[in-house]
Amino acid sequence: MLPHILPYGRQTIEEDDIQAVVDVLKGDYLTTGPAVEAFEERIGAVTGAKYAVACANGTVALHLACIAAELQEGSCAIVPTMTFLATANAVRYCGADVVFCDADPKTGLMTEETFLKALAEADSKNFKVKAVIPVHLGGQPVDLMPICKIAHDQNIKIIADASHAIGGVYKDHPVGACDFEDMSTFSFHPVKTIAMGEGGAITTNDPDLASKMKRYRQHCMVKTEGMEPWAYEMNALGYNYRVTDIQCVLGLSQLNKIERFITKRESLVSLYTQMLEGLNPYIKSPCRVQKDRIGWHLYAIRIDFEALGISRAEIMARLKAKNVGTQVHYIPVHTQPYYKALYGEQDFTGATHYYNQTLSLPLYPAMEEADVTHVVNALKDSIE
Repeated sequence: MLPHILPYGRQTIEEDDIQAVVDVLKGDYLTTGPAVEAFEERIGAVTGAKYAVACANGTVALHLACIAAELQEGSCAIVPTMTFLATANAVRYCGADVVFCDADPKTGLMTEETFLKALAEADSKNFKVKAVIPVHLGGQPVDLMPICKIAHDQNIKIIADASHAIGGVYKDHPVGACDFEDMSTFSFHPVKTIAMGEGGAITTNDPDLASKMKRYRQHCMVKTEGMEPWAYEMNALGYNYRVTDIQCVLGLSQLNKIERFITKRESLVSLYTQMLEGLNPYIKSPCRVQKDRIGWHLYAIRIDFEALGISRAEIMARLKAKNVGTQVHYIPVHTQPYYKALYGEQDFTGATHYYNQTLSLPLYPAMEEADVTHVVNALKDSIE
């Protein structure tokens, strides 16, 4: 057994990352300085988008995008139930309603079919759909092309939740390029591919959307030509959603390593998939739905716990005893008490099937081949 626990995910912080932060701490700007703009430019370069807006965290990124999409009371957004709470909560922060949609039972992803069903559900309730928020779960992109056509025909904004997917590719376009969506949001939480402690960003090719999000990021304070040097105006209720230079310089240092991080994740995923082949049909590797490069954030296997006669909680406990950390991504959001109180009981068979079988194994760049071997052997022992 390993002398240390392998968490399901963790940051990779190296000496140059630390030095970059130290240099900022010794400098003149701790927040709203040059590192923020430099980070935004680098995110734009990585994704291919014309504009990037850095902000405090991934949840804030979603909220700013929802504001830019003009979500408000009397409107709604379609959100996959197989996601983290923030995707739906950001809609509610705007006073808008959430219409949940189902997921593919093998991938957990929104599909054209589940989107159309959610649109019909919204129509039956006389909800005005202003946005849809597909989630690139685990790093694997949703098939946006058919969703894009339907949404744009109905003047529905597309906000891609790409918190898991930076560095990936969809239809030969970098994730976040916004060639199929209006905005993409990112998270730089420690377990993500790029770590800033906390941090987020939104990409877009629309200058008006970018400008609006930057205003709302800083209390909607604006200065216009002819004003006194100290003067500003606030014409709408904004927020303090800024990000610091400390975080952004760490993000810049991390972005310099994105190719190395993603390549290492790819090699670990390939090794996992190879080593797990003998455990079919009870354990299945992630179902890959596209040939483009995936910026893997999670390695979420599917386990037929019922057929094995072992609960997920028991397998997680057995793995933990062997120093292997695991997690579940995610509990379908529609089952949370808050949303059940708002919208009542709902049944999404695809998402429920995926949730009942999913389990995320350790995946991060500092892992070695021996770690993957340990995890797989521990899993084999845990299901016997």
